[in-house]
Amino acid sequence: MPADRYNPLIVTRNPSKMAKDDLPMTAPKGPTFQPLYKQIKELLLERIASGEWPPGTFIPSEASLASSYDVSVGTLRKALNELVADNVVIRRQGKGTAVATHDADRALFRFFNIVSHDGERCLPVSRVLGRTRRAPTADERQTLELADGGEVIHIRRVRELQGTAILLEDIVLDAARFAALENQPEVLPNTLYQLYQQQYGRTVAHADETLVAVRAGRDEVEQLGVASGEPLIEIRRVARDYQDVPIERRISRLSTRDYAYACTL
Repeated sequence: MPADRYNPLIVTRNPSKMAKDDLPMTAPKGPTFQPLYKQIKELLLERIASGEWPPGTFIPSEASLASSYDVSVGTLRKALNELVADNVVIRRQGKGTAVATHDADRALFRFFNIVSHDGERCLPVSRVLGRTRRAPTADERQTLELADGGEVIHIRRVRELQGTAILLEDIVLDAARFAALENQPEVLPNTLYQLYQQQYGRTVAHADETLVAVRAGRDEVEQLGVASGEPLIEIRRVARDYQDVPIERRISRLSTRDYAYACTL
């Protein structure tokens, strides 16, 4: 994309880390040197990340888990409280604790930080411009930690708010992990993170973003209806899983005529 860049501003977004007694349990690992509840939290997170407890399923009870790790229920509950605060698990009254899922609205509002100038938030509508499988750039290879000879799936789309195109996005994924996305599903959902989780078992737990001021080039003029050279915000995002492995590299260019990027620190 032809565009001049200046004044980089780095903003790290870590919105939160995502993914019954009668469920089979494997032998748990033993703790290491740090506060005991932190050790238990990391061990539970490893089991969730491994897929032992898939998104939407209930984990064993606090008493059962405390017994398996030979810790008090209070210590186990403190570990679970942190996972709840991180949105990794959700307590369901009268039912137990379940691994969190990316439902459409939840994922959008957690990772979509665009608001109108009066502060109003609304859900975007996405329009896909194209999907291709290709060799990665050097930056994409490094960011996604691709093997030599690896390829990427490149999705380009426009996102609209209230009928106005405000974002032009380039999304890049490891083709070895997301091969079918080259052409399936035929119509991509509005919320890709939900698709990654449900179809590929890849949960976006957090994302790092860098904001850079850029000038509109030919693509932005055509797709966003802005003037050539008009100031835009470029949002460079790397989405990662529970264990910090990169899942997606996304570059979004935002028209700021009516909307702004907003986050709470």
